[in-house]
Amino acid sequence: MGVIDLTMPVSSQLPAFPGSPGPQFIRWNSLRDSGYNMELMLCSTHTGTHIDAPYHFAEDGRTTDQIPPERLMRRACLITVPGRDVEVDDIAAFEESHSPIDGATIVFRTGWSDGIGPAYFERNPGMSAGAARYVASKGVNLVGIDSPSIDPGALRDFPAHRVLAQSDIPVLENLINLGRIGGVWFDLVALPLNLRGATGSPVRAVAVLPTV
Repeated sequence: MGVIDLTMPVSSQLPAFPGSPGPQFIRWNSLRDSGYNMELMLCSTHTGTHIDAPYHFAEDGRTTDQIPPERLMRRACLITVPGRDVEVDDIAAFEESHSPIDGATIVFRTGWSDGIGPAYFERNPGMSAGAARYVASKGVNLVGIDSPSIDPGALRDFPAHRVLAQSDIPVLENLINLGRIGGVWFDLVALPLNLRGATGSPVRAVAVLPTV
């Protein structure tokens, strides 16, 4: 099998969502002084490639530790919507060409994370509220995207987040390398830390592809 890493490397240079702390690494032990190297890490639970648990936007939603692991290890479909917001018509066109998304894990490739610049958190594409309501009506398992937010950057009332959270649909954000998948279907593994009561967690997300 082939494995493609879909995860942003986390370093002190990684940009953070406005209003959130950037990741910091603090040297705590060294081989010379302690006999081993170790560091502390300070970061938001929504750092880099991460999962949003429903509790992030729904008071009675599941927390990160309450999401069953099997929901995070599924066959996924890749829907490409280059450089713009995802609309209902984009999803319907995929269903017409491929298969219904009912109960599926779906990942949107916009190309936004291919180049992280000053406007990364301001003008990023996301899902329209209508598209979020549509996938919620289909009972999808999980939604992922290669941008910093499932909501368009221009919106600060987070309508897509709210719709998905209230429908018990976890969200993966800041995925990378989706262009390397090269097809529509792949196996997605995106496991968060088992953080009790948390609204999210960084994940190590990978696409697993069959080899010929």
